[in-house]
Amino acid sequence: MSSYFSQLCSSSDADLNLDAPHSMGTTIIGVTYNGGVVLGADSRTSTGLYVANRASDKITELTDNVYVCRSGSAADSQTVSDYVRHFLDQHIIQLEQPATVKVAANLVRLLSYNNKNMLETGLILGGWDKYEGGQIFSVPLGGTVLQQPFAIGGSGSSYLYGFFDQAWKEGMTKDEAEKLVVKAVSLAIARDGASGGVVRTVIINSEGVTRNFYPPDALPLWHEELEPVNSYLDVQASSSPEPMST
Repeated sequence: MSSYFSQLCSSSDADLNLDAPHSMGTTIIGVTYNGGVVLGADSRTSTGLYVANRASDKITELTDNVYVCRSGSAADSQTVSDYVRHFLDQHIIQLEQPATVKVAANLVRLLSYNNKNMLETGLILGGWDKYEGGQIFSVPLGGTVLQQPFAIGGSGSSYLYGFFDQAWKEGMTKDEAEKLVVKAVSLAIARDGASGGVVRTVIINSEGVTRNFYPPDALPLWHEELEPVNSYLDVQASSSPEPMST
């Protein structure tokens, strides 16, 4: 029995692989609406089977009017974002005006395509500019750039394609678009083991940027999901019988 237990412990340690690169097995979403865009993401970052960060922020600012949702290798996506932010800062200084969303998307494309053999990251870029309004660009593995009315990415996206085909519509209001994003991310969290935590959204339009935060107890529950609890002690307290009175 002791040898079996030691083998079980050693195999568990190997599966956890705490030295593995940080990976954002993720759900990221970008949606256009009548007037701007809504970006959304979960917050779980994993290292092998170990959850390294349950409240990470996967929506990164590139400029005042352009943000990017990151998935895949956390290090790769952060590096690409940092380089693009630097190049955009130089671009804005030279032109003395805000960068367009298309320029930002092409910079992401160039970095991703020219380093496609070394990068493991998929990005969804969204923003608003005075020329073309709200725009969403998807840059998956390999560096292809696609402009789309909505884009989904990460490990949780495989559960959402049919849902988006049915639920997305043109001309949505800001509130409708954000509710769709929050609902979609919560659906992916319910089905995808690599997605979890809180839901963050970023709304970008002509008035600026609005960030919203949805904790687990504010998300809708789906089939066979359990109510969120603060700790394992809460689970024990709720399942244990009442003490006998004397």
